[in-house]
Amino acid sequence: MSSEGIEYVVDENGKRRAVVIDLEEHGELWEDVYDAYLVEQRSTEPTEPLDDLVNRLRAQGKLDGER
Repeated sequence: MSSEGIEYVVDENGKRRAVVIDLEEHGELWEDVYDAYLVEQRSTEPTEPLDDLVNRLRAQGKLDGER
């Protein structure tokens, strides 16, 4: 089963199990899918207020200047 530049891998029951994407044709689509995947994977990570992050980076000498 396939569309132009996208091919589905199906099991013996015809259920889609995987997909093969032509990155030359659909590279931007893949980047969007992968970005959404990363967001989901990181959704449970702890967060930090921006001001705290800026202050910590300045204290470590990794950030200079005004915000």
